[in-house]
Amino acid sequence: MKRLVSISLNVFICLCLLVATERKAWAYVDAGSGLLALQSAASVAAACGYFLRRRIRSLFVPANEPAKAVLPVAAKESNTAKAA
Repeated sequence: MKRLVSISLNVFICLCLLVATERKAWAYVDAGSGLLALQSAASVAAACGYFLRRRIRSLFVPANEPAKAVLPVAAKESNTAKAA
């Protein structure tokens, strides 16, 4: 846990330094660039959530509770004589 906090803090400091030392860019930035950056960040967050879904679920479900099926299973008919 301490290592994760240390790495996160270092990444945050590096990002702050990058933002603080920016130079003016005499160029045109398209209006859709911000949406593209937002979409990229959202897709990375969704991918992380997908790969870490079991760990995230373990935070909300007690350890002694049995795991439930994620997808519902269709019930089978017991009488197959009706099938033609």
